[in-house]
Amino acid sequence: MIEAMKTQSEVNIGTTGHVDHGKTTLVQALSGEWTDRHSEEKRRGISIRLGYADAIILKCPSCPPPECYTTAAMVKSNKCPRCESDLVFVRRISFADSPGHEALMATMISGAALVDGAILVIAANEPCPQPQTREHFAALQIIGVKNLIIVQNKIELVSREKALENYRQILDFVKGTEAENVQIIPVSAVFRANLDVLIDAMERVIPTPKRDLTKPMRMYVARSFEVNKPGTPPEELKGGVIGGSIIQGSVKVGDEIEIRPGLRVDVGGSVRYEPLFTEVTSIQAGESVILEEAKPGGLIGLGTKLDPSLTKADGMVGSVAGRPGTLPPMIDSFSIEVNLLERVVGSVDLSKVEPIASKEPLMLNIGPTATVGTSTAVSNGLVKITLRRPVVAEEGQRIAISRRIAGRWRLIGWGLITQAQS
Repeated sequence: MIEAMKTQSEVNIGTTGHVDHGKTTLVQALSGEWTDRHSEEKRRGISIRLGYADAIILKCPSCPPPECYTTAAMVKSNKCPRCESDLVFVRRISFADSPGHEALMATMISGAALVDGAILVIAANEPCPQPQTREHFAALQIIGVKNLIIVQNKIELVSREKALENYRQILDFVKGTEAENVQIIPVSAVFRANLDVLIDAMERVIPTPKRDLTKPMRMYVARSFEVNKPGTPPEELKGGVIGGSIIQGSVKVGDEIEIRPGLRVDVGGSVRYEPLFTEVTSIQAGESVILEEAKPGGLIGLGTKLDPSLTKADGMVGSVAGRPGTLPPMIDSFSIEVNLLERVVGSVDLSKVEPIASKEPLMLNIGPTATVGTSTAVSNGLVKITLRRPVVAEEGQRIAISRRIAGRWRLIGWGLITQAQS
């Protein structure tokens, strides 16, 4: 079973919800990994960049569901904690821990484009919905995440009566939406209570999707970094690493890949972007699984021959990588068929969404990219957008639209790209 566990994740599951409702604690309970790895995140106590953590789901062949389910991080040996039977490997899953802070919605929406399903974490000790609960729920619907589970966390902090009152608030919150019949699971992430029920739900609600490996490889870059430590001899220096999710196809060690938009080049006062071409030198899944080939599912790190100065400090985040010559074009202007929400999500007063005005700055989330654009023309539900920098996108692609309100970016709607121009 140890060898079976050395595989890549089969699915990406996003964890979303209001700040401090326990998303990261829940992921740590299931995976044993704390996704707030960056010092700034630890200092401020919030997730800023997307965090990823893998969990290995195990099953007891003797116990009935949901008691049969656990994870490798939740058991000290390969034995069922109830009956001592040998546990069986089920699959590896990858959690994308999205930021809960409302000012960081752009990051959440960017990451939500990388998930096969999602968990919405709602704390039982606060009224539902909180501002970011409403905003994250709307974002998941906009991006089209269908496989959803709601976790009612922190039940250890409230009485049975308060937990039931909060449960009814959650039911009212999702009533009339596509999530009206979604399972709501009460848990205590701190005490690991009821996590077997949650794992059972993940196995049923978020199955491993069938992947089409015949399509050319395409990868959304969610992180990038360099692995060289100061003082490394020149002959031992390694190329830059890009991390993210493979959306389609597969990639092998030795494959050539193209990365767009690529390198920013300033020529005579004008700026253009040149695609980068490089070779894949290594593939890693999660923290430690070394692969020769990777396909969609989980977080994948690709070692490359790129100059590490290009990839350090998330320099490649928002890029798209793939087989050379197969990527969508780089575009810097397009029209959007706009669908505005009735009310601004995340605002306490639930203010009405006003129509988009000409020359208005907007935050646009396009696949892995969060970028600012300006509306240059508005007519009959179509808004023409000019971007500050080009993005890799194609017509028909769905994007999320945010407006700056009282100093914060607020989600106001979504749209489909039409009439793209490079």
